Amino acid sequence: MPAQTRVPFIGLTGGLGAGKSTALGALGELGAATLSTDEVVHELLTEAELREQIAGRLGAEVVHEGAVDRAAVAAKVFDSAADREWLEGVLWPRVGQRVAAWRGQIDALADRPLAAVVEVPLLFEAGMEDAFDRTIAILADESARARRAGTRGHTEVEGRSGRQLTQEQKAQRADFAIRNDGTPGELKSELARVLATMGA
Repeated sequence: MPAQTRVPFIGLTGGLGAGKSTALGALGELGAATLSTDEVVHELLTEAELREQIAGRLGAEVVHEGAVDRAAVAAKVFDSAADREWLEGVLWPRVGQRVAAWRGQIDALADRPLAAVVEVPLLFEAGMEDAFDRTIAILADESARARRAGTRGHTEVEGRSGRQLTQEQKAQRADFAIRNDGTPGELKSELARVLATMGA
């Protein structure tokens, strides 16, 4: 399919607690097709073959009642670069395949969305920016990030985000950097402004 006929392909990223999921939801309301790689991973972890691979590498204790315990997996790989790299090597190609298939489905739609947006928390860290036409980084004040992360049970933002680029680094590398320090309505307005440039 010629590149000019394809729906603009946008990568959405940001630090823990910055508001990526809120931004993804707002973009969907604004007319974009959206996909969360976190949800893709959740689906992949229900597959028996992958579950057995992970249990074989990390131990049977990471599987509870036939399902992969993501918290247990995270605890296992947090302090082990080798295990983390192995897990990423297993997951990321599968995620990439799912994203590519999804993009093909979007491009084939008769009623085309304004853009196809994929939320990728480690977009730049994984070297995936070249896969997208444009990238958006969501940024927020550190106190707001800590508060949002805390509501989801993540009490140590910096500890969990230690292997991520800083917000400033993400902002420098993204095509668009949007702050999420205000209301959801203000964030949506900023995203609408950015989305309006995508077809230009």
